[in-house]
Amino acid sequence: MFLFSKGLKYLKTLKFKVMRKLNEIYEVDVVYKRPAFASMESMCSLEDSIVLFRKLITEEKIDFKEFFLVAFLSRDNKVLGISRVSEGTTSSTCVNIKEILLLAVKTNSSSIILCHNHPSGNLKPSESDISLTRKIKGACEFCDITLLDHIILTSESFSSFIWEV
Repeated sequence: MFLFSKGLKYLKTLKFKVMRKLNEIYEVDVVYKRPAFASMESMCSLEDSIVLFRKLITEEKIDFKEFFLVAFLSRDNKVLGISRVSEGTTSSTCVNIKEILLLAVKTNSSSIILCHNHPSGNLKPSESDISLTRKIKGACEFCDITLLDHIILTSESFSSFIWEV
């Protein structure tokens, strides 16, 4: 009898320790407060996108190094937010696709627009530009998010190459 109650006491103590450990596990919660609807910009055309992105890559920096930006849009193409997901060198930048998807899901985006600059002034997308865009497009499709465009900016002009992927 003594052995049984000692074993039961041990099990209760063990259960308490396990339950206490379970209480230390943190729940992940996604929270996002969209901007006021009246203050949200609309993206109705490629030109609207260009104006928006040129505000974020200034003329002083556009020929200096590469920046990669993403605009997150609602179902009716209102801008939910914009993020500079990467800042690189004069010839490249490293983009984290997971970060783009994380931000798109967190903002409950229906679509996104990608934009990066070419300090060289060359508007032709590189093979790595095309490959990255294909990967992002595939990841977006998996999450029911539409990739509307990928824009290359230079100080003189711009190019859209979504139709090449």
